[in-house]
Amino acid sequence: MSQASTPVILELKNLKRHFKVGGDKTLKAVDGLSFTLHQNEILGLVGESGCGKSTLGRTIVGLWDKTEGDVIYQGETLPVSYTSKDYKRFSREIQMIFQDPYSSLNPRMTIREIVAEGPMIHKLWKSSEIDVKVGSWLKLVGLAPDHMSRYPHEFSGGQRQRIGIARALALEPKVIVCDEPISALDVSVQAQVINLLGELKNKMGLTLIFIAHDLSMVRYVSDRMIVMYLGKMVEMGPSNEVFFRPQHPYTQSLIASNPMADPQFERDRVRTGMTGEIPSPINLSPGCRFAGRCPKATERCHQEEPKQTSVGKDHVVSCHLF
Repeated sequence: MSQASTPVILELKNLKRHFKVGGDKTLKAVDGLSFTLHQNEILGLVGESGCGKSTLGRTIVGLWDKTEGDVIYQGETLPVSYTSKDYKRFSREIQMIFQDPYSSLNPRMTIREIVAEGPMIHKLWKSSEIDVKVGSWLKLVGLAPDHMSRYPHEFSGGQRQRIGIARALALEPKVIVCDEPISALDVSVQAQVINLLGELKNKMGLTLIFIAHDLSMVRYVSDRMIVMYLGKMVEMGPSNEVFFRPQHPYTQSLIASNPMADPQFERDRVRTGMTGEIPSPINLSPGCRFAGRCPKATERCHQEEPKQTSVGKDHVVSCHLF
């Protein structure tokens, strides 16, 4: 897909989401992200647990207040802090599919009530047409219309995630933030959900932000990829370019850690790259946030924060090596 031929639907400008954690301590979950999202594009967001991916998604849809920076949707700057009126207005435009298909569905509501709740709040459906509408959405995500009378506990994890997808789609939004929608599912079900999202994107013209920690899965599903580390974007570019020609040492280490479907190769492979655990994002030291784990770090890396540098067409990296 050519970005030049498609309009920008969402733009982030220096977006930050910080949390006060007592005294003068600040947790910088998202710390100055800027990027554009084009219409009918799938943008992958990848990184280790704790890098700020989910916080970014929740800040975009208004579940978290913005500490600084802007989220601009179709030319309109979204509110710093959402009111009930803002939620009602923008939930029709931007929706979210949550990570956990078990806790994201109300166990006391039937599937009919769950899928119809949004459209009924917005007065998009009449009471007389709920059954037909819910049935059509369930059918679209691969479930039977007669499932609508059941409760969430009567379904498997993969079926619950399909219900979550139907709930998000029922408002017919233009942008959907998918917060690790397959991480809680069996491997056999993950491919089904990924293929379903791809089909719905093509059929409905959806624009998706796909959050995950599996680079190979993000490469498969997305047009572009952003790699995050401790609230910062370290690399961004076309998914195949980032995956097969990674430039940042962190991206290289993530890809090197991916297992290959070859037992002999895995037995003989020499493990190299980063060591240790991701540090606490509270009161971070100056310099590159990856410097303490980077095998290529220099003294400059520990003192000075790197700026974004272009390393190819639509491919940028934040690293002093460039």
